[in-house]
Amino acid sequence: METRIDPPKSSPATIEPSTIAWLRLARIYHKIDRRTAETMRLHDLSVSRFDVLNHAGTPEGRTQGDLANALLVTKGNVTQLLDAMEREGLLERRRDGRTKRIYLTDKGRCRRTNVVAIQEAEIASDLSALDEEETQTLIRLLRKVDRSLKGPA
Repeated sequence: METRIDPPKSSPATIEPSTIAWLRLARIYHKIDRRTAETMRLHDLSVSRFDVLNHAGTPEGRTQGDLANALLVTKGNVTQLLDAMEREGLLERRRDGRTKRIYLTDKGRCRRTNVVAIQEAEIASDLSALDEEETQTLIRLLRKVDRSLKGPA
C-alpha cells in the first residue's frame, strides 16, 4: 500500500503556510526515500546499511554511540546493523581502551564510494528543478529550521 502525503483539498486560506511547507517537505522526502531504497536494493544494501557505511566512513574510527547519534537511532539498532555488516566484511570494530571504534574494510570503502557517487548523481537530478541560488537558499532555510528544533542533532 502506497502512503500518500498530500495537502488536504481544503481552501488554501484555511491551511497554515507552515503546515503546507511541512506537507511538501514530507512528500518530497517520501519520494526521494522510496527512490533511494530502490537504488540501495540494486546494490545489495538497505538504506540503513548505506547510512552506516556513509557515516562510519566520515570520519572513520567513530564509536557506536557516535554513530547512533549521527543516525538518530538507538545504540541497540546500530548494534544489530554493525553485527550483520561485520559478518559481511563491510566493516570491523577495533578495541580502543574501553570502547570499540568502527572502521570500514576495503570492501566497505569500495561499496561506499560506488554507492555514494550514484546517490549524489540521483540527488542532483532530484533537485535539478532548482538553480544554484535557489539550492543555496533552500540549504540556508532548512539549516535554520533544523537548528531551531529541539532534540538530537
